[in-house]
Amino acid sequence: MLMKVRSLSRIAAACAALTLAAACGTSSGDGGSDEPGAKGFTPPDVPMLQSLGDGEGEVDVLAWPGYAEDGSTDKSIDWVTPFEKETGCQVNVKYFGTSDEAVNLMKTGDYDVVSASGDASLRLIAAGDVAPVNTDLIPNYADVYDFLKDRDWNSVDGQMYGVPHGYGANLLMWRSDKVSPAPTSWSAVFDENSPYAGNITAYDSPIYIADAALYLMKTQPDLGIKNPYALDQDQLDAAVELLKTQRGQISEYWSNYLKEVQAFTTGDSVIGTTWQVIANVAQDQDVPVDVTLPEEGATGWSDTWMISSESKHPNCAYEWMNHIISPEANDAVAEYFGEAPSNAKACDIATKGFCDSYHAGDEDYASQIWYWTTPIPECLDGRTDVTCTDYGDWTQAWTEIKG
Repeated sequence: MLMKVRSLSRIAAACAALTLAAACGTSSGDGGSDEPGAKGFTPPDVPMLQSLGDGEGEVDVLAWPGYAEDGSTDKSIDWVTPFEKETGCQVNVKYFGTSDEAVNLMKTGDYDVVSASGDASLRLIAAGDVAPVNTDLIPNYADVYDFLKDRDWNSVDGQMYGVPHGYGANLLMWRSDKVSPAPTSWSAVFDENSPYAGNITAYDSPIYIADAALYLMKTQPDLGIKNPYALDQDQLDAAVELLKTQRGQISEYWSNYLKEVQAFTTGDSVIGTTWQVIANVAQDQDVPVDVTLPEEGATGWSDTWMISSESKHPNCAYEWMNHIISPEANDAVAEYFGEAPSNAKACDIATKGFCDSYHAGDEDYASQIWYWTTPIPECLDGRTDVTCTDYGDWTQAWTEIKG
C-alpha cells in the first residue's frame, strides 16, 4: 500500500464533516485542448506582482482537507512547519468542503491563496478574485511538468493564474470476481442494457456531466462535441438524457473515499467511477477490484494554487506557492492525499513505486485525461457561433438528473 489507510480515513472523515458536494482535492481541466487559455474569455484587469519583498509574517491559506498538514493530524505528516521555520511566515489554514464554498470564501478577500479545483478556477478568474501569477518569482515552477502548464483551467491566453499542484484521472473500477470480462469502455456504466444495472456507482457532482459528454463525444460524433466542458444546449441535453437513463441503474452516488470502498466491499457497487487512491485502499483491504483508463479516455483533475487579487500577504503567499510545489512538499502532499505530483523532481524522492502507480510524468497517459474545467458561456472549444452552457446550467441539470 503506497498511502497509509489511516491518513485516508482522516481525510475522508474531514470531507464528510464538511458535507462534500465535490470530492476533496479535485480540480478541473480538459486534457485534449490544442491551444492554451480559455478561448474567448477576457478576465478583469488585475495587477500581477512584479517583484518579491520581505515576508509579512503570515499567510492565510484556504485549502482542501489534506493539502496543508502541520503535524496536528499526524506528527509525521507536516510540510507546514518547515515552511514557517524557513520563511518566518505563519500559516493560518481554513479548510473548505466544496468548490462553491471556496469561491464564496475567496470573495471575502480574507485569504491569500487557495487550492482551487477546476470547477472553481475559471469562476475565480472571471470574478477578478484571483490575480495572474508571475511564475518568474516561483523558482520551483521550472520543474513542473510542461503538460500541466498553460491549460484551460489555470491560464487565460497563455497567462498563468496559479501553479499546478497535483493531478489524477477518474478511472473505471470493478469487482474482478463479479464483472467479466474486464471492461475496456465506459459503456459498462452508460449502456442502457448494462448487465451491472443496480450495482453501478458514479461521482456525485455536476461536473460528472462531463463524463457523459466525453462518452458521447467518442460514441456519437454527430453531436459535434469537441470538448466535454464546452456544451451548447443541445449537447448538454444529450448528456443529461444519458445520465437520466443511467440514474435508474445507479446503486449510489459517491463523494468520499471510504463510502465507495465500503460499497465495493459489500458488493452493493461492482463497477463505476473511482480514483487510483481508492482502488489502492480497497486492494489493501483485500477487496478484489481492478481499474483501467477506458478506451474513450477519462475526465480528471489538476489542482492549482492561486493567489487572491486582494492578498494582504502577497510575499508570503508567493513563498507558499513556491514551497508547496517544491520536490519535498509536493511529494509529501501527493503521497498523503493520493495523486500524481506536479514537480518532476518529487518522484526522485518518492516512495518506491509511488509515481509509477499514479502515472506521474507520463505525458501519453495524461493526454488521455480531460481535466475538470469550469463550463463558461464562451465555448472552450473555440466556437463563436453558439453560446455554451455554464456551471449554473450544469448545476440545475444535475438536480434534475438526480430527481
